[in-house]
Amino acid sequence: MPSFGRRQVSPAGPWDPLVTAPPLDLDHAAPAGTGTTGTGTTGTGSQADRAYAAIKDRLIMLDIHPGDPIDDDALARDLGVGRTPVREALKRLEGDRLVVAYPRRGTFATRVDISDLADISEIRAQLEPLAARRAAERAARPARAELTELAARIERLKVSEVDRTELMRWDLRVHRAIYRAAGNSHLEDVLIRYDNLATRIFCLFLERLPTVDEHVAEHVDLLRAIAAGDAGRAGDLAREHVLGFDRVIRAVI
Repeated sequence: MPSFGRRQVSPAGPWDPLVTAPPLDLDHAAPAGTGTTGTGTTGTGSQADRAYAAIKDRLIMLDIHPGDPIDDDALARDLGVGRTPVREALKRLEGDRLVVAYPRRGTFATRVDISDLADISEIRAQLEPLAARRAAERAARPARAELTELAARIERLKVSEVDRTELMRWDLRVHRAIYRAAGNSHLEDVLIRYDNLATRIFCLFLERLPTVDEHVAEHVDLLRAIAAGDAGRAGDLAREHVLGFDRVIRAVI
C-alpha cells in the first residue's frame, strides 16, 4: 500500500466547500457553525447533519487517515457540537462504509483497499451512465440551468493552477449535481456511496496522478450534454469518465 502524508485539518468554519458550496450545495446542509439546516430548524438533529457532512468530508479527502481511530471528543470540540451529534454522525458514516466500529475498541476510519477498485468501477460503469441518461431525459429546467452554470464555472477555472484537493471537491460537486438531476433518490444514494469510495482511492494516489486537471475538465462536455437533453452522448461520456478513472489509477499502482 502506498504511503501518503497527513494533511492539516482546519476546524469547520462558516464556509466549507464540500459541506456547503453555494449554489452547488452537495448535501443541502447549512453552513457549518450556523446551527441550522436548510429548513431553519435547530437542535441535535441539525447538528448531527452538520457533523455528518464535515466528518464525511475529512474521511473522503483522507484528512482523517485510513485506519485511524476516531476521537469523538476531539471531533466534537473541533466542530463546535456535542458528543451526541458526532456519535449520530458516526453511525451514519458506518452505513456509508467510511468508518467501522469494533466492540470495546472504538471507531476507526475504514482502510482504503485498492483491491476494491475493480468492484467499485464495475458498479459505477453501469450506474453513472444510467444517471447521466436519466438526467438528460428527465431533469427539470432549474436542474438543467444548474448543470449549465456548473459547466461554465469549471470551464472558467484554471484547473492546472487549482489545488488538487479542491479539484476533487469540484469532481464531487459535478457528480452530486448529476445524481440529483436524475431524480431517483435510490439511485442517488447508491451512487453517492460508491463515488465517495472511488474518491478516497483517487485521493490516495492524488500526488502521483498526472491528469487530475483533465479528469475534472472533461466534466464540461458531460454536463452540457445532459443540459441539452442528449441522453446517448451523456451516457457515453459518463461511462468513459468512469473507465478513464479506472485506467489512470491502475497506471500508477
